[in-house]
Amino acid sequence: MASALAAKMGLNSLRRKQAKNFNVRITTMDADMEFSCEVKWKGKDLFDLVCRALGLRETWFFGFQYDVKDTVAWIKMDKKVLDHDVSKEEPITLNFLAKFYPENAEEELVQDITQHLFFLQVKNKILEEEIYCPPEASVLLASYAVQAKYGDYDPNVHKLGFLAQEELLPKRVINLYQMTAEMWEERITSCYAEHRGRTREDAEMEYLKIAQDLEMYGINYFPIRNKKGTDLLLGVDALGLHIYDPDNKLTPKCSFPWNEIRNISYSDREFAIKPLDKKTDVFKFNSSKLKVNKLILQLCMGNHDLFLRRRRVDSLEVQQMKAQAREERARKRVERQRLEREKHLREVAERARDDLERRLIQLQDEAHMANDALLRSEETADLLAEKAQIAEEEATLLSQKASEAEAEMQRIKVTAIRSEEERRMMEQKMLEAEMMALKMADESERRAMEADQLKQDLQEARDSERRAKHKLLEITSKSTYSVKPSTVPGDAMPPDLSFSRENLSFDFKDTDMKRLSMEIEKEKVEYMEKSKHLQEQLNELKTEIESLKLKERETPLDILHNENTEKGTSKHSNFKKVTSTATLKMLQ
Repeated sequence: MASALAAKMGLNSLRRKQAKNFNVRITTMDADMEFSCEVKWKGKDLFDLVCRALGLRETWFFGFQYDVKDTVAWIKMDKKVLDHDVSKEEPITLNFLAKFYPENAEEELVQDITQHLFFLQVKNKILEEEIYCPPEASVLLASYAVQAKYGDYDPNVHKLGFLAQEELLPKRVINLYQMTAEMWEERITSCYAEHRGRTREDAEMEYLKIAQDLEMYGINYFPIRNKKGTDLLLGVDALGLHIYDPDNKLTPKCSFPWNEIRNISYSDREFAIKPLDKKTDVFKFNSSKLKVNKLILQLCMGNHDLFLRRRRVDSLEVQQMKAQAREERARKRVERQRLEREKHLREVAERARDDLERRLIQLQDEAHMANDALLRSEETADLLAEKAQIAEEEATLLSQKASEAEAEMQRIKVTAIRSEEERRMMEQKMLEAEMMALKMADESERRAMEADQLKQDLQEARDSERRAKHKLLEITSKSTYSVKPSTVPGDAMPPDLSFSRENLSFDFKDTDMKRLSMEIEKEKVEYMEKSKHLQEQLNELKTEIESLKLKERETPLDILHNENTEKGTSKHSNFKKVTSTATLKMLQ
């Protein structure tokens, strides 16, 4: 059994030696590609093949990255691919990524494919929170990402919910605020609508221009220790080397710009940074892993070479690329303007067509209305003709009645002459009756006065009789005692009741004053609330969502970023401030 297994292993080994090709899967931020490579190929052979497939000419930014245990490594261009510590299981997977970042994306990135690959990689790092991004910048970057993918905003197409499946914001930002997905989409869409007219390339470039100002953009961090054994972080980027506290990746304690570094030496896991200023102390540090040290050295050399290259005159190849890029952008700009004109003309034509259709519908409605009016007019004319005939018949009848009425009037006039005398007699009788009525009224009034006088006399007589009886009673019955009349007036009001009324009036007035004070205070509060609300509406995007922030969910990076914002510091101001000798001595 053992001999058979050994024979089989020997056969497999022989087959591998005889194999001349192996398969490689290249994973970019945009797609996956597979290539068949020769065993003898070096990293540069495979790299050139991939760049030709992508149409990429700005090759100096990129490389092949692969995973090694708990760290990453890059394929060396002058070393065979299979000689690296990569998995030999086919297809061998390598990640095609940007290894070095530009200082200024707008000036350095020439090709659209280069810009697109950087955009996808930076966007992925922000969403994976490898690059810290504050909430307000995250919303703005998300709006440019939407513009790059969907083009111009169209309210008829891009309705609420069209971003539901998109990953646009870091989870840290989403968890930091009490906002629903619809509220975030509304904020992003509000910014997205303002980017109208930008092409995909323009939107991606705007994204990179904002992202390159973030504190952690383009920086590779490595754990190190200084001579005292203090744990620190080394940051390597396009501007230089930076030293950080392990808990603060935003603000460096010290920085070494590339143009101020005289030499970087490496021996037996110890690095030494020698500044140009010989009076400045050499900064030494070490790392515990050999592969990490090699990676640090690669990144330092690559970034330093690019730093020097940016400050030299462009090569003929780069000049040619930039000229072609300018021509291509000019051509695209002309083409875009032509498309915009055609789109505008089409919109004008569509609006004119819609106006004509509306006008046609309006004219059709007016024609229907006119036809209905004509029918109603004909019906009205027939009705009027019937009414005219009836009126003519009625006029004839009225004429007859008028003749009869004329005769009747003559008869009445004769009768009126006779009744005039009767009327005068009746009037005379009425005057006599009125005189009689006046006399009777006077008589009635006189009799009423006499009756009142009699009632008064009768009352006086009764009073006299009552007094006489009382006098007689006093005389006939003499009492041995007398009764004292009550001294309390019947209509007097208890003093406590009057006091109660006074208290009631006082309490009522005091309540009015309190109510008036409360209303004035309420109006003041409402005014202050309205002023505060108006001020909140005038704030920028950050202030709009600040009220929904959950302070307890802030990460240490959020707190550090807020402190830097309050101090007015930025990535570039920090970079300029922390290069002093005193800071260096403090870190040693």
